[in-house]
Amino acid sequence: MSQPKYKRVVLKLSGEALAGEAGFGINPTVIQSVAEQVKEVSELGVEVAVVVGGGNIWRGKIGSEMGMDRATADYMGMLATVMNSMALQDSLEQLGIETRVQTSIEMRQIAEPYIRRRAIRHLEKGRVVIFAAGTGNPYFSTDTTAALRAAEIEAEVILMAKNNVDGVYSADPKIDKNAVKYTELSYLDVIKEGLAVMDSTASSLCMDNDIPLVVFSVMQKGNIKRVVLGENIGTTVRGK
Repeated sequence: MSQPKYKRVVLKLSGEALAGEAGFGINPTVIQSVAEQVKEVSELGVEVAVVVGGGNIWRGKIGSEMGMDRATADYMGMLATVMNSMALQDSLEQLGIETRVQTSIEMRQIAEPYIRRRAIRHLEKGRVVIFAAGTGNPYFSTDTTAALRAAEIEAEVILMAKNNVDGVYSADPKIDKNAVKYTELSYLDVIKEGLAVMDSTASSLCMDNDIPLVVFSVMQKGNIKRVVLGENIGTTVRGK
């Protein structure tokens, strides 16, 4: 078997990816598939940290558009990410993978508080660490959380797993048939062209800390392993 290209990775899962075609809630088949793919990668000796979104349960932006206080709406979104993280933890542990959930907002009865050194130690012991509750601050997305945690734990790459697209395109491929799929981009290209990869805060953080990003589809089984082994699937974003 080929050797993994990366030793330590951050896997970014959107909440929508866990919802499957329904678009909301948690699809048991999808979360089981994701857990099996994470297990494959973990068994290669790769240290895996996961950041899960909460858009399948609640989106802070929608709450604020309804007239809700933005900070309150964002905190509700953070709680949604904790629910998704606990569900993923359960699926992984049913497969025999030791897992720890660490939250940016303390809730000791159900998860550990986020402590950087403890997270790194868990990874070194072969445990999958799931970072929940975003950064713990409103106005920041889980994309920014992934970039921040990747920098903190010195991950070599962020794997951005998508459910409805297999890379970065010049336009929405569902709307524009002439949309071009990129194989490689720079973060400056992403920011300048306003490509819907991750928000500008996250992109800038990745660019400043030289953290590459691979955008790919998680719906095809085995794709996470393929990316970790260095196969050229999806789109790679790197450098300046």
